[in-house]
Amino acid sequence: MIADEIRRLKEERNAVVLAHNYQVPAVQDVADFVGDSLELAIKAKNTDADVIVLCGVDFMAETAQILNPKKTVLLPAREATCPLARALTPDMIREARSSHPDAAVVVYVNSTAECKAEADITCTSANAVDVVRSLGEDVVFVGPDANLASYVRGQVPEKTVLPLPADGHCPVHLRFTLADVEAGRAQGDAVVCHPECSPEVQAASDLVASTGGMVRQAHLHPNWTVLTEEAMTYRLGRVFPNAAFHAVEGTECADMKMTTVEDVLVALKAGKHRVAVDETVAAGARRAIERMIALKR
Repeated sequence: MIADEIRRLKEERNAVVLAHNYQVPAVQDVADFVGDSLELAIKAKNTDADVIVLCGVDFMAETAQILNPKKTVLLPAREATCPLARALTPDMIREARSSHPDAAVVVYVNSTAECKAEADITCTSANAVDVVRSLGEDVVFVGPDANLASYVRGQVPEKTVLPLPADGHCPVHLRFTLADVEAGRAQGDAVVCHPECSPEVQAASDLVASTGGMVRQAHLHPNWTVLTEEAMTYRLGRVFPNAAFHAVEGTECADMKMTTVEDVLVALKAGKHRVAVDETVAAGARRAIERMIALKR
């Protein structure tokens, strides 16, 4: 009945529900679109809806609002945030520019609006390599995830890629170890990991991919151990029902799991919780985000 009421309210409000791949299954099931950060950003920019309900964490809702300043963007779970995003501050970016005035700054979408406003361009784990390759600068700061920066460095050896900060990491992806890779192989799985995993885990895995990349490449093997947030296996199972996807126990992101299907219903009924980004900040962030999106075309 909740799903039926959500469908009714979406039509009544001219609303769209966008959900990240890490959302709980019930939320994925009521969403109009499920995807990774890049896919959600593009969907948010191109939607004709008046109301965007963003089921994810705060930086994703901020991105949707920045790209749609005249639309209403709602974050159903107001407290849902990202520890990784909090690892980077605007002052860190300004200090990096001061020490390397000729360097470019690439900021992961897993960052605050204020940090995006200080960047030359944003990236996601799906397009970070292409973003860095597109730049004319020889020295590029990539933050806030140091493991993503390490992955990009390996793929773009012609550039000097520096992490910003040096110790920025996703707490969930730090939990994965070589033992998880070995356990997957022992049961006959191919192993895919997210580029936020450690360089050692990346090197040992069969495939390193963003969540969107996992969806695009899962057809390559019938059985996978998936080294990212555990809800990704639900998303993959929906797309490939004849394949097997195994999560590692204890790899749940508490913030991504804050949003419930009841929260989505309340958001549509009562307009909770509306996202606002200062326009001065939004203008700079919009430039960096749109420069990233333009590379997709």
